This record gives sequence, C-alpha cells and structure tokens, in this order.
Amino acid sequence: MSVPASDPLARERAHLTSSRAALRAMREDVEALDIKDVTANWVNSLVLGRQIEDRIKALADLADTPLFFGRLDYLHTTQEGQRFYIGRRHVHDADGDPMVIDWRAPVSQPYYQASKKDPQDVGLRRRFGYTGGDLTAYEDEHLSDPEELEHTSRLLQAEIERPRVGPMRDIVATIQPEQDGIVRSDLSGTVCVQGGPGTGKTAVGLHRVAYLLYAHRERLARTGTLVIGPNRSFLHYIEQVLPALGELEVQQATVDDLVAHVEVRGTDEAATAVVKGDARMAEVLRRAVRSHVTLPTESLMVVRGSRRWRVPAYEIEEMVRELLDRDIRYGAAHEALPQRIAHAVLVRMEEAGEAPDDRVQNAVARNAAVKAVVKECWPPVDPAKLVLRLLSDAEFLAEHAEGLLTEDEQKLLLWAKPARSVRTAKWSAADAVLVDEAKDLVERTHSLGHVVLDEAQDLSPCSTGRWAAAARPARRRSSATWRRAPRPGRRRAGRRRSRTWGSRRRWWRS
Repeated sequence: MSVPASDPLARERAHLTSSRAALRAMREDVEALDIKDVTANWVNSLVLGRQIEDRIKALADLADTPLFFGRLDYLHTTQEGQRFYIGRRHVHDADGDPMVIDWRAPVSQPYYQASKKDPQDVGLRRRFGYTGGDLTAYEDEHLSDPEELEHTSRLLQAEIERPRVGPMRDIVATIQPEQDGIVRSDLSGTVCVQGGPGTGKTAVGLHRVAYLLYAHRERLARTGTLVIGPNRSFLHYIEQVLPALGELEVQQATVDDLVAHVEVRGTDEAATAVVKGDARMAEVLRRAVRSHVTLPTESLMVVRGSRRWRVPAYEIEEMVRELLDRDIRYGAAHEALPQRIAHAVLVRMEEAGEAPDDRVQNAVARNAAVKAVVKECWPPVDPAKLVLRLLSDAEFLAEHAEGLLTEDEQKLLLWAKPARSVRTAKWSAADAVLVDEAKDLVERTHSLGHVVLDEAQDLSPCSTGRWAAAARPARRRSSATWRRAPRPGRRRAGRRRSRTWGSRRRWWRS
C-alpha cells in the first residue's frame, strides 16, 4: 500500500505496521526452531528449550504498548545521516537491517541527552504520541537548527503528567537527562537514587536494571540480579515493568524472604527492635561465633596401619591461630582445619620415605582422632542456636557485648521467658535478621551480580546488611542500586551518589 509523501503521520504509521510485522516474523522464526538434532543430551535440550521459550516471551508484541516512541535523524557528519526509530526492544527486517533500535543501545542515548546546547550531531528528534497502541501524533525538535527556539515537548509533558493507575508502567519514553545518567552509570560500585515520593526513584532503578542486563548480559546472566522490595504488594505493583522491557530473568524478593531461616511468630517493642537492628549487633554476633574456638592442650596421634604419626599441640595451635587471623567464614575454617592437620601428617609420612597422595590426605582428615581435635578446637556452630543463647543467657550476651552495648541495651535484648528450643522460640522479624547474619558468619551467602533495594531508608543497619550479603562483591565484581526517600537536612532529591562497599557498612565481610 502506497503512502502519500505529504502525510508524515501516515508514513510513520506504515513504519509501525511494518515493524510489528517484522517483530512477528522474528517471533515465528524462533518458534520454528527445531533443536532435536543440535542437542547432545536431554539436559542440553531442556536448557536450550527454556532459552527458546524465554526468547519467545521477550519477542511478544504488547498491543497497548508502543513498539517505538521516538526517532533520531542524524546529520550526515555522523552515522552517515541515518534515521533510527527508538523503542523498547530491537526489531530487524528479513535482511537483518534494524527497524527499531533498543533504547539502551549507545546510538539511542542522544534521544535522552541531546539538547539545543548540545545536539550531539542529531538533526531531528521526533517524539510520537499514542492512544492505546495507535500512533496518533508526532512532535519534532530540530536540534541543530539555530533559528528554532528550544521548547518543552507537549507530548513529553502529557506523558509525564498522565494519571498513574494500576500496576507501575515503564518510563522509557520519558526518561530525563539526569535520570538517563543514573540509568547508564557504570556497573561497578553502588548507586544511591534519592528523591521524595513520586519522583521516579523506583522506575529509574528498574530501568537501570534493564540497561545493565543489556550492557552486561553475559556477566549478569552468570551471577544473577535481584530486586528487593519492602513487601509483596510492592513487588506485585512493579512486576510488569521489566517484562515490558524484554527482561524476564530478574528475581524479586522481600527482606523477609531473604531471612526466612526461622519462623517469625513474635514481635518486639520498638526500643528492642532498634537495638537488634543496630550495626553493633554484627560485632556481637561475630564475637559469639568466634568464642567457640579453643586452642589445643594435647598433641594429636594419628594411627595408620602399624605406624603412628604425632602432631604436637603447638603446631595445631599455629594452624588455629592462622585461621583466626585470616578471618574467613567460621564454617570454611572448620572444613579447612582437618585438611591442614592431615597435610602436617603427610609431611611426616614423606619424611619417613612414604609417597602419600591426595586420597591419603583425605583419609587422614577423616580419621577419628583428627575429627575429635577439630570438634574440640573448632566445633560446628548452629546460627539459630547461637542467637537463641544470646537472647536467653545474660552472661553469654554480656561477655560478647562488652564495650559495644550498654547494660540497659542488653536488658532490652534478653527474653523475659527464654525459649527451650529453636522450634518453640517466638522469633521476631528482627531476630530472623540476626539469625541470618549469624548464618552468614558461618557460611558464605551466595553472591549476586547486581542487587536493587527499594525503600532503603526503612531498613535497619542489620536488615540492610542482608541485601549487602546478597550483593557482596565476589572479588569486587558485584554492584547495587539502592533507592531511598530523603531525610531532613540531607542532600536534595534526585541526586545520585556512588560509594564503595566498605564505606556503606564497615563490618561487611568480603
């Protein structure tokens, strides 16, 4: 069907129709893939099949969602004067030529950043207006024309001011330059998005996730991405934003989901909850965990066949002290100690002319005498039982809270009626966070590539530590975005701050 050259709106509608057809063809191509002869086994087939299903979902054409929302016409000095339609996802025709450019692509950035003062070699920026899924209007800005005055886009203003009802929508068509700077900021480190209610903190954070998944796809696919919300209602409210942008693999959770190691059946008085959520409790827990370590008093004798191998107490003491000095996870040290003792035995075997291998070392590490020494010097610790004892035993708490908590604060922590066991205890939400912190001291929490935390101002330092544990830098390669409302006297809304992990919470462990 021919389109009159004198009717720009008709031409744009025709391009929308062609783009939707191209997207449908892309989806049909994926649906037609036959993987029977390209997979080596059923596991590969299952994984590839799931990836194809996700790809099909990502290529869905949402009827009420515009496929593209803008257009950039570059000057002939840049991009060879090409024209690009900017949309929520990439669409190409049968020859592979782009019909819609993903908003996250570098060539799309001037759509958000270009201005009359800095046109970035853009001759024309065109914004489109939609009613439902129908293209109904357009508006042009000739950024490189010195005679055209800069003006506020009516279409942009109308979209920003459109009433927000139902689930949260994406703001990809209305991202402002300062927001775009936050969205496209580097993956390393932590970004704080701060602003008052209704200023778009959550939307900016989610679009940053979508951008990072585009720019660092392989890296985040390996390590994972997590969005943490204050409650389930909030997660339900935002759950359609990332799928609308083509991202389906992002996990969502509340802080309570992350600390669900004990059943929460009780509540705390406000003053008690404040003390339990204080950052000092992390050091109290660390001391309590480490208090289980003792130094050996007797030598170790390992019997293998007709031979006996002696490891003196001072040598085992050196091993224990070295593990303490390294400050590694308590559980990791518990597993490392028998191997170190076994290695000392193997050295003696080699000195005696034997040729032991790794199998012998593992067998020595499992020797009853070695296991007995490890149990005495570095016994296993149950995180929930540890917290139960801290909240029930005044002397135990006082020993490990000395110099950290006042006597009055310690009294607030102690249960009026101590529980008899972990299962019968009426744990509070703050207790669950303490148990989780203790668990992380014992065994390493799985790290994620990027974590987004919403309503950060409502969390205690210990609760904040839980999402920090989830995003703890695996060799300094994890990052986070956290969003918070400003407090009186703090810096104004909309500012972005970057900081390193150590400055956020000095007692995080790497």
